[in-house]
Amino acid sequence: MHMAKKEEYADLAHRILAVTAWDLGIFFVSFSSVYRILLSANLMTMWGTQRPHNGRSIPPVRKELTGPNQRWCWGISYLPTYEKGLFLYLYLALDEYSRKAISWLVSWHQSAEEARYLLEEGLINENILDLPEHQRPEVINDRGRQMKTKPIKRMFEDHHMPQLFARPQTPNDNPFVESLLSTVKRAPEYPVRFLEREQAAECFNRYFPWYNTEHLYSGIDYVTPEQYHQGLGDQIVARRKADLNNQRRFRKEVNRQKQNILTKDMNPLILNLNQISTCSVINL
Repeated sequence: MHMAKKEEYADLAHRILAVTAWDLGIFFVSFSSVYRILLSANLMTMWGTQRPHNGRSIPPVRKELTGPNQRWCWGISYLPTYEKGLFLYLYLALDEYSRKAISWLVSWHQSAEEARYLLEEGLINENILDLPEHQRPEVINDRGRQMKTKPIKRMFEDHHMPQLFARPQTPNDNPFVESLLSTVKRAPEYPVRFLEREQAAECFNRYFPWYNTEHLYSGIDYVTPEQYHQGLGDQIVARRKADLNNQRRFRKEVNRQKQNILTKDMNPLILNLNQISTCSVINL
């Protein structure tokens, strides 16, 4: 509870708080225990904009992913400014397996040139062109005009990267990038409106490195996207489970020792009570 009240941990969900404590070696308890303790201390609250799922979208069949850079998803999101009707645009490319933000940029325009720059930066960041053609990722995107332009299609064809399209008006066909864009805008430090492009670029140049290297993502067993991208997820999760099991065994041993001590201390008292009862019967 003291950890949850500290400023640097105050905005963490109870599961993220528990995993952070495990990794720091502060305590080892389950998600449900952390939830129960925070709830009893009135430290649980709803946060963010909650929107019910409409239930009408059917997700496309996707091939199973076994590692990073097998499928990328990318999209563009509006960023409000202080002038009504004027928007900046956030371009984001995401690795679907690890949820790592591969590349991002902010622009005043929605254009194929900006989209191409985003994707080429991702290719460079992940050294994709050094991979054999059959090992390069497929890419899924919406049906915006920037995604369907001939330069973008030709770029994917030249790099032997299949391009998949989500169905019209079906956000759940491209859910991972949509989810991250929504998460970005619910972050406590998100300013809601931007004065200029440089301000927005600075904001996201801080956010995405933090997201990649520090954010504990629930969908990938509460490791960071970068850790999962590097293949470290199973190792980290196994270590946490071992720490939790060791802590459970330690608590059981401590409780067993306490019970033995209590039983040992109670034996003389039980004998005295028996003697008193015997004497009382004799006197009668």
